[in-house]
Amino acid sequence: MKLVHFGTVAAIALTAAAPASAQYRQAQPQYPAAPMVAPATQASVANLDNRIVTLERQIADLLRAEEENGHRIAQLEAQLKQQREDSSARIAALEAQLAAGGSAPVQTASEPTIQKPTPAAGSSTKPTTTTAVASAESDPAEEAYDAGYQLWKAGKYDEAVGALRAFTSAYPKHRRTSWANNLTGRALLDKGEPRAAAEVLLANYRSNPKGERAADSLFYLGQALLKLNQSSQACKAYGELEAVYGRSMRADLKNMLPAAKSQAK
Repeated sequence: MKLVHFGTVAAIALTAAAPASAQYRQAQPQYPAAPMVAPATQASVANLDNRIVTLERQIADLLRAEEENGHRIAQLEAQLKQQREDSSARIAALEAQLAAGGSAPVQTASEPTIQKPTPAAGSSTKPTTTTAVASAESDPAEEAYDAGYQLWKAGKYDEAVGALRAFTSAYPKHRRTSWANNLTGRALLDKGEPRAAAEVLLANYRSNPKGERAADSLFYLGQALLKLNQSSQACKAYGELEAVYGRSMRADLKNMLPAAKSQAK
């Protein structure tokens, strides 16, 4: 009887535990299985390397093209700047000629160094040679300088200074720059501004001592210093003129120098 009773109790206990176990299994979350990742092969690695190399080449080509475009743009900007400067110089030359009355023909004449110019009303200056005229007509820089020279020669010193300074600004490396700076100083001296003239003449000599009118600037620097009552400084200027340009000095400067030195004593 006891055995039958124990077996009955065990059966009832197992029957009651079965639904609880099923419910526990149902309550557990179900996770999806992790996908299988295929291992990298040599072919896939090589393909990735090729793509990276291709991208690097494309980036290098883009950078090279950008540098080339930047260089072309810089060249175009330089050309445009030069054209603007040339146009400004031509306009300045034309304006100067119009201001002078337009009666004087274009010529490449050097400024007189002995006599102070006086306005020549009703007279026209003829070019000395056809070669000089052709040179001025073919070179806008020569035209711009000559326009300033003609204004100075006509006694229009303010207009001459403006035209000559426009020339030196447009053509700072031209051989006539030494001439233009020297003539600017002379124009200031002629209009009664010896201090401004001395500054311009001294700067022209110091900035380009080998310029074609550097010796002239030293001589007229002495003249400007005399007008400023600085005789000792004028003597130094004349002494440096002889020391630096004694052998290469033009004949007209040599002829004027003794009298100038006597005035400075």
